[in-house]
Amino acid sequence: MQFRDFQKQATRYDQVPGTSEKSMIVPLLGLAGEVGTLLSEYKKYLRDGQAHQQFGYAVGEELGDLLWYVATVATKFGLDLDEIARGNLEKIANRWPVSEAAGTYRLFDDNFPEHEQIPRRLRIIFGEEETPKGIRVTMTINGIAIGDALSDNAPEDDGYRFHDVFHLSYAAVLEWSPIMRSLLGVKRKSDPTVDDLEDGARAKIIEELVSQLVFTYARVHNFLDGVARLDYHLLKTIHSLVADRQVRIRSLAEWEMAILQGYEVWRSIREHVGGTVDVDLLGRRLSFDGPIVTN
Repeated sequence: MQFRDFQKQATRYDQVPGTSEKSMIVPLLGLAGEVGTLLSEYKKYLRDGQAHQQFGYAVGEELGDLLWYVATVATKFGLDLDEIARGNLEKIANRWPVSEAAGTYRLFDDNFPEHEQIPRRLRIIFGEEETPKGIRVTMTINGIAIGDALSDNAPEDDGYRFHDVFHLSYAAVLEWSPIMRSLLGVKRKSDPTVDDLEDGARAKIIEELVSQLVFTYARVHNFLDGVARLDYHLLKTIHSLVADRQVRIRSLAEWEMAILQGYEVWRSIREHVGGTVDVDLLGRRLSFDGPIVTN
């Protein structure tokens, strides 16, 4: 039986039809009540063990009642149960995707000239320098400075001056970072549309907004030290921010991987006040390669 067929038939047995306040609240309360009954059956099973021989039948019956109430609530809210089920599977697949088949991951700039591709391997050194305006963080590749020297731009030392690490993690794991494309001089200018929409100013603003949003979350969660999973609503908010960009095809799980890798490296960089970072786009990995060695 299809969900949609079940939903239509369930409507025939609605004892409080319509969409009045009473007709809406009754099935909602029914859902809560049936969950309680299901838990009660499991309680009996834990208490009585094999003596509760009707456990499987009872669970099936309660799940059927729950399904009826779910279908009825969906009908009253003008929703289609088939679409709800399909959307739920898509949501779960986005958050907990199965392993990718070999060769299915594609870089966004694969078909662009090499000089417009983010280098597949990068080795970047983060350091600090004293300036008339205070301590600033530098980022260099083979001794060549990349971007401007940065400060925390905050009343306290929170380490945000090292936040280019986050942009590198987006580049490594998601192959997306309009900011790093700009800093590395690899904007996709051969395609004016891509250059404007994907590598332009608005895309960079969105990336900075994502970085600040995650940092605000991370600072009240010990900067993600010991954290293995990120809040689902945080990841959904990020997805909504990039909904009209190429990176929208990356799953919530991939965003989580990028963020956690970025913060793992950021914590090491902050602890050692600089260091070397390896970026591997093909391996989708960002790693800390040790503090700066001084003679």
